[in-house]
Amino acid sequence: MEQRVLALAGMAQALKQVRRIAETGQADAAVLSTALDSVFRIDATSPADVYGGRDAVVPGLMLLRDYFGNQGSDPLLPKLGLAVVQLERRFIQDSAVSGEVHHGILEIKPKAEELGHTHPEVLAALGALYADTVSHLRPKVMVQGNPHYLGQANVVAEIRAVLLASLRSAVLWRQMGGSLWDFLLRRQQMLKSI
Repeated sequence: MEQRVLALAGMAQALKQVRRIAETGQADAAVLSTALDSVFRIDATSPADVYGGRDAVVPGLMLLRDYFGNQGSDPLLPKLGLAVVQLERRFIQDSAVSGEVHHGILEIKPKAEELGHTHPEVLAALGALYADTVSHLRPKVMVQGNPHYLGQANVVAEIRAVLLASLRSAVLWRQMGGSLWDFLLRRQQMLKSI
């Protein structure tokens, strides 16, 4: 359960950044870095390693604690989370798309290592990869926000890059045995793990 909760925390904090970028055009640099680092850590040995240590997902753990305790402040965040979890099912079932994403990440990795994972060129490449592959799957993940920012190509690319990171966390959560039943039947167990 602890491993599942770490993956879920990674997803939650990535989606919080998606919401923040869509509303303000800005991301929290540390959380953005954790999210994008996770995309390139394909062969990590544990969920903690995917994020660079447990401390890196503390913001996500706090978000989960709030939402499981019915204290969440953004009603759109759980809806976004559910959309990503549903998308993960389609993504895993479509081996052509998941293979293309895997290949694309490996192609982008050298540039990311040279420039840094949050560099605008890397964000643009990850955003384009998401647009060319994942965005064709259903259900589409619809991000609401400030039209001023959602009309800017670089902001849209950043949102797509972070959505790719949230999908990475959703896949990890499922690999750790996570399912939608967790939210209905195991909330107390998850709270204890948090």
